[in-house]
Amino acid sequence: MKAADTLVHCLENEGVEYIFGIVGKETLDFIDSLSKSKQITFIPVRHEQGAAFMASAYGKFSSKTGVCMSTLGPGATNLMTGIASSFLDYSPVVAITGQTGLNKENKPSHQFINIVKMFDPITKLAVEILDNLSIQEIIRNAFRISQMEKPGPAILVVPENLAMEPAPPKIIPVLPMPCNQPDHLSITKAYYILNESKKPFVVVGSGVIRQEGVKELIKFSERLQAPVTHSFTAKGILPKENPFNYFAFGFEENDLVLSGIDEADLLIVIGFDFVERLPKEWNRNKIPVLHIDAHPAHVDEFYPVTSELIGNIPMTLQEMNSLPISSKNWTPSGNLKTSIEQTYQITYNEKNLSQLPLTTENILHVIEKVSTDQTILISDVGAHKIAVARTYQPKQAGDILISNGFASMGIAIPSSIGAKLARPNDSIICIMGDGGALMNFAEIETARRLGLSFIMIVLNDYVLELEKQMMNKKFGNSFGVNFGNPDFVQLATSFGVKGVRPQTLNEFEKLLKSALSSEELILFEIPLKH
Repeated sequence: MKAADTLVHCLENEGVEYIFGIVGKETLDFIDSLSKSKQITFIPVRHEQGAAFMASAYGKFSSKTGVCMSTLGPGATNLMTGIASSFLDYSPVVAITGQTGLNKENKPSHQFINIVKMFDPITKLAVEILDNLSIQEIIRNAFRISQMEKPGPAILVVPENLAMEPAPPKIIPVLPMPCNQPDHLSITKAYYILNESKKPFVVVGSGVIRQEGVKELIKFSERLQAPVTHSFTAKGILPKENPFNYFAFGFEENDLVLSGIDEADLLIVIGFDFVERLPKEWNRNKIPVLHIDAHPAHVDEFYPVTSELIGNIPMTLQEMNSLPISSKNWTPSGNLKTSIEQTYQITYNEKNLSQLPLTTENILHVIEKVSTDQTILISDVGAHKIAVARTYQPKQAGDILISNGFASMGIAIPSSIGAKLARPNDSIICIMGDGGALMNFAEIETARRLGLSFIMIVLNDYVLELEKQMMNKKFGNSFGVNFGNPDFVQLATSFGVKGVRPQTLNEFEKLLKSALSSEELILFEIPLKH
């Protein structure tokens, strides 16, 4: 058995279903071996960046590891943005790239760059396979490391000459991931600190979702009776109607929940990723912190940890919930929750909704109104991302993708492909600006070729609106943010995809309902005026 066959055999052992990528000379043996697999489907994409975004979204929504591949040189560099995104958004991905033969790596060679050194800062593991006898352990460790909390990408580099050499067909069994939980002494200390507090405020991050601790968190919140706020990526952990849901935080401007946090005497921070927002920007009063996470706290003056519970979040919360936690039953002053709901336009009147103008917030209201418990919303990066974070309320935790780590534009369409393959029975809606839409628009062809159905919404205003707002605020004018656009409806049609351009919110709602029931690939172009 040649090494490429062993490599595919190991990927099958890991439960891989899809590999996203583009074929190149240095990966021909791998692709030939992959073509014989009865388990793995290779999905040719239009750009390697799209492949990495697809793998990242697949990893997020499938509870498996997404896999992408490229050839050497420019193929590998094209993967970098998507790999960096999975690194800072904590999505499990294994990338495989080709490389020139080992005999050429000690001299200048066509398309050769040191891929391992290039990817090392943006992966949890970057390794070149130099020995065919070690393929099995390298593959097993790559998947294991990518899945360990906090999950992220690993990259494996396969030299061209090694891929065709013989390798043993053995595999390494896949074992369950280990779970740790805090010791009883730490639990007791945290319990004492919690019961002594009068006004605790709970800050939750997406680690709660990744570790499947939502039910335990809700129970903990019900017993504590204290306000809870979510990071962007943790939206939906508490139901919209929950009286202690203070929605999302992490906005640069008009972050209303901060006034409530300022009143607290203890912050209970659970599964929060600093990459979304540094404590300096939301713990302005340096309030003591009870840290609950799989990893130790990164302590600084704005994150003064008085106790930390390190280990599996659901197991930690289960033990905390078994204790007689005293109910705090406090709310921040100034009718803060109502103020947040009104300012962020979270509440809306369904009866009058169809008569309102076509704004980003009203579009999100319509999506929320017609969506079900099996609807996933994917937001690209742009001005609309802030509206999604403030206004939209998913019905289930984890059924929204907002890139708030690397925050790269252009994720929406390829991420929808990965999400649909991971959750084929769910409805996928992605929303993007005109800037982000054209960055990976070619992947519409990939979606159509695969026969996938999801809804694309392009908010078209011919400008990078967020950058325009920032420049106007800082300089009093803007520069370099305007551009021309194609007719998105005609462009979609040229791909064989239905395109529509609703002129009113009522028309948008009717078309959206029809699209959700028809299970087709469809693009909405919505002109926005500022």
